[in-house]
Amino acid sequence: MLKRTLIASALAALTFPAAADVDYYIDLTEPTHHTGDVSITFPATDKDYLEVKMPAWRTGYYRILNLANGVREFSAQTDDGEPLQWHKVDKSTWRIQIPETAKGDEVVVDYQIYADLLGRRARHIDDSHAYLDASAVFMYADEYRQQPVSVELNVRDDWRSVSGMEKTAEHRFVADNWDILVDSPIETGINDLYQFEVDGREYELVIWGEGNLDHQQTVEDLKKLVTTGPEIWDGYPYERYVFMVHLTTDAGGATEHRNSTIIQRPRYRYGSRDDYLSFMSTASHEFVHTWNVKAYRPSPLVPYDYQKENYTDLFWLAEGSTSYFQDHLLMVADIMAPDEYFERLADDIESHYRKPGTEVMSVAEASFEAWSDQYGDRAQNFSVNIYSEGAMVSWQLDMALLEATDGEVSYRDVHNELYQRFDADEVGFTAADVLTILQDLTGQSWQNWWQQNINSPVGEIPFADMLASAGLELSFASADKQTPWVGWSGNAAPAGIELTRVERNGPAWNAGFTPGDVIVAYDGFRAAGGRFDEALKEYEVGDEVEVTYFRRDQLHTTTLVIGEQQHTGASITPVAEPTAKQKARFLQWLGVPHPNASPAD
Repeated sequence: MLKRTLIASALAALTFPAAADVDYYIDLTEPTHHTGDVSITFPATDKDYLEVKMPAWRTGYYRILNLANGVREFSAQTDDGEPLQWHKVDKSTWRIQIPETAKGDEVVVDYQIYADLLGRRARHIDDSHAYLDASAVFMYADEYRQQPVSVELNVRDDWRSVSGMEKTAEHRFVADNWDILVDSPIETGINDLYQFEVDGREYELVIWGEGNLDHQQTVEDLKKLVTTGPEIWDGYPYERYVFMVHLTTDAGGATEHRNSTIIQRPRYRYGSRDDYLSFMSTASHEFVHTWNVKAYRPSPLVPYDYQKENYTDLFWLAEGSTSYFQDHLLMVADIMAPDEYFERLADDIESHYRKPGTEVMSVAEASFEAWSDQYGDRAQNFSVNIYSEGAMVSWQLDMALLEATDGEVSYRDVHNELYQRFDADEVGFTAADVLTILQDLTGQSWQNWWQQNINSPVGEIPFADMLASAGLELSFASADKQTPWVGWSGNAAPAGIELTRVERNGPAWNAGFTPGDVIVAYDGFRAAGGRFDEALKEYEVGDEVEVTYFRRDQLHTTTLVIGEQQHTGASITPVAEPTAKQKARFLQWLGVPHPNASPAD
């Protein structure tokens, strides 16, 4: 047995590179024109060539970005300075030839990176900071992907560097492998930093930019938010977590990472209560992602393949379920009041009714198609969104579980089981695995439910019944308050109004209008000048309007019949005297007492 072990070890040594660090270095001392100089030292190899690659996409943004397009002035040499020949194999891969004379030497790769992708949260370098997502900055080699890495930054004297990685010097970080590096973005520059500890875990909030965000209020609310993990999961997947916030002008959005997040919002979109809650909802969304996506995720994303699309039918669970939970945690943390949650949920219900694509596409199909860019009225009319509709079906599943088990099992239990059973560093889960968990938790099959609600078009959702079971009433604007409706939207154009969206089966759709049409007149009056939308509201349901428009530079006239939009003015209110069962269901669902529950409850 010992002899066999020694032989196996010897073969392994011949097949795989010995453990050695991959060292990354980036010079950011001349950042004004969005460039940095990267140098990577790879361990020696006995192969005839070394292939280094730049990812084609980054985690949390399911689009091919072709991130190698920012690379210029590529070169390779040995650590002794001997130049190495190379050529590109494809858009993201550089093959470096390793002659016999260089097979014992480390390989040094140098290139310039152009970084002006702030809104993609990929890479951005300017005279005030650099945001570096490694997937868009640092190349890797497959054979060294699991080797330890270090990252050293050469920056201006007044810059500060922050990352979720372990920090060994002011501007130096280390990680166990490239996959951790690529999921631990770096924010370096002129910033505000706040550090705090909650329940033995360390947290940092780093803010780049100026705006009307109340820094101290944010720190206090984040302290409350991060205590809510046990509402869903048994345990935390991190000991240290970093919130990165960009107060900017030209970017908005957020991305989850292994033990950090990056949140971008316009610099003056924090002052009102609604804006601030929207920001905190985003923070909560990314916090939920620390478990759902980063600690456990669908199997086609384990491990991430950064050179091509990673298809799955479960993005609705990864993103939609995260959207579903985000405001629940804000209520538990006493950051959002129940009535504020009801208002947001009512808006989501209205949005669902305004999306004809729910009659066409399932959330499973939407998940698989997430890599394809759906846009314009095509997205609205024939597709559904993995975030919004994923949240709706997550809510359906939650209420179905509570009903089937008399409140003993909720959707939170499903996510805790996913966390306990699947480690994203090792193995992902499938739809069959989720169905197994559902059956294990409830003792019954959920195959038919899954087929009807996940694999079939979303369709009608029994919102009123689901809310009623928790002691809430759903209402819409009365018939006399429904506004006239044509089912289109557009932007001002030199000649009139250019249509950008036409809702399927709405009045404008039925009249034959399509995006790109330029409305120039209605009933003989000019459409331009800002009076168009206001004028249409003066018509009544059933009125006929003669609309003149350009299509392909030719003038046309057709008749538009004003319609009536249903399900507007949605409102959710607590019933005055909820039953004991309704109060219990409300608590089981949202984790907080019903607004009209007595202290004795």
